[in-house]
Amino acid sequence: MARILITSALPYINGIKHLGNLAGSMLPADVWARFKRAQGHEVLYICATDEHGTPAELAAAAAGQDVRTYCDEQHGIQKAAGEAFGLSYDWFGRSSNAPNHRLTQHFARVLEDNGLIEERVDRMIYSIDDARFLPDRYVEGTCPHCAYEKARGDQCDNCGRLLDPTDLKDPYSAVSGSRNLEVRDTRHLYLLQTRLADRIRQWIDSRVGWQTLAKSIALKHLDEGLIDRGITRDLKWGVPVVGPDGGPRPGLEGKVFYVWFDAPIEYIAATEEWAEATGRTWRDWWRADEGADDVRYVQFMGKDNVAFHTVSFPATILGSGEPWKTVDQLKAFNWLNWYGGKFSTSQKRGVFMDQALELLPADYWRWHLTAYGPEHSDAAFTWEQFQSTTNKDLADVLGNFVNRIVKFAESKFDGVVPAGGEPGPLEAKLEADLRAGIAEATAQFEAMEFRKAAQALRAVWVLGNEYLQEAAPWTAFKTDVDRAAVGVRTGLNLVALFARLAAPVMPFSAEKIAASVGATDLSWPAANEAQLDVLPRGGAVAAQGVLFAKIEDAQVAEWSERFGGAEG
Repeated sequence: MARILITSALPYINGIKHLGNLAGSMLPADVWARFKRAQGHEVLYICATDEHGTPAELAAAAAGQDVRTYCDEQHGIQKAAGEAFGLSYDWFGRSSNAPNHRLTQHFARVLEDNGLIEERVDRMIYSIDDARFLPDRYVEGTCPHCAYEKARGDQCDNCGRLLDPTDLKDPYSAVSGSRNLEVRDTRHLYLLQTRLADRIRQWIDSRVGWQTLAKSIALKHLDEGLIDRGITRDLKWGVPVVGPDGGPRPGLEGKVFYVWFDAPIEYIAATEEWAEATGRTWRDWWRADEGADDVRYVQFMGKDNVAFHTVSFPATILGSGEPWKTVDQLKAFNWLNWYGGKFSTSQKRGVFMDQALELLPADYWRWHLTAYGPEHSDAAFTWEQFQSTTNKDLADVLGNFVNRIVKFAESKFDGVVPAGGEPGPLEAKLEADLRAGIAEATAQFEAMEFRKAAQALRAVWVLGNEYLQEAAPWTAFKTDVDRAAVGVRTGLNLVALFARLAAPVMPFSAEKIAASVGATDLSWPAANEAQLDVLPRGGAVAAQGVLFAKIEDAQVAEWSERFGGAEG
């Protein structure tokens, strides 16, 4: 049994996340965590809300709340939304909690001891009208690289380049819109990434099995040349910069650490929170000198977060000189777009997690975003595709199979698994085909090829439908009850198998499917495991109602009107 640590990109605290956020990190991380748990491995899935930085302050101000109250409220909302979607976090922490403060200050101290942090007099944008410095997202303007007019002071969402506020052309305050800005001197701490460039490149080169997307983004930033990065900001909310005595650092009073310095450290800190809450230990998950050398660490994130996790965070970890666990595999995702454009709250474009669950149960979304998500290229969500694939995959293939065979067993075999007859060549062929199909699904999940894994699952469900068509127990029942019993028994065992296969992607539906044949085992099946005579003969079966209702044209029209669609 392996020990597997999984983290997904920390969702910002500023509002509930949309389907693109779900598809790009949290959902695939959960699917893979469920898959590995179902194989019997020890899995620790850690996530948290990222609560520092300008997004939190700006969102709190817009809501008319102090930052702490805002973050408390939003953390609860995001935690509840994740649970409703079946995200099986072992812990969903908070970067504003004490462990992250302590660890962030620890890393800053050891990095400075190692000569990798220095104080610099910096030139920063100051808003005369707002009477404050404007770090990061407090400044917006035109990207100097791609001319995108709504670039932020930390990153351009259009081209992905990391920026400093002073890089922007025609900057303005995100607080007030004022362009009455000037550049003033202020003192800040800088992480000397330039001194770590070779070590980071060697580390990236040593990673095995990374997909092209993740590695190419990392190498792009290295090839363009790393810069020494300011890791403190003129903000009130965040991890305070402290001196050797733990009090305010002279010359940097009132400053906090940059959110992108402290946020990845929260993966470690959230694990500490988990350990404190559960009576477990956390250092054996993160320290190679305390047992973490046998941990496999996998990260899931959208492509816009890759640079921070392949350059900035490794700079912190490697620069510390301490034996911290670094990521073994980073699975990066492209963007899920809305009809080819971006999700937009202001333009009523796109669906957010809480809204999605008002429309349909979680598993409808989980299946679609896994089977048709933005894995190797950007993907466009459309209501029309969602309707088509859901109806075909879930209603017609999986749901129809389960309901058809269970209802037939209820009507013709007294609602139990029949005992008569012996399997023949048709069942032998099915068993061989199943083993190949399960092996394919297993291989694709192991490789974190989620779209291919989902299609492998669908192919196995199709095998079940093809078997029923050929075995035709409803026809055989008229002349050969034993032969019909074999077909029904085989079909009911397929129901149990299909529940096990569906469980990582559709956990709620898997439980209902399994319950329809009295099964409780949702472990992942081994390829060589016997599948067609597992259920006890005479065991009760009972249809669970419609598993997957078809999405109707009227619903698509209504949702397009509400959330935006092809014309939105």
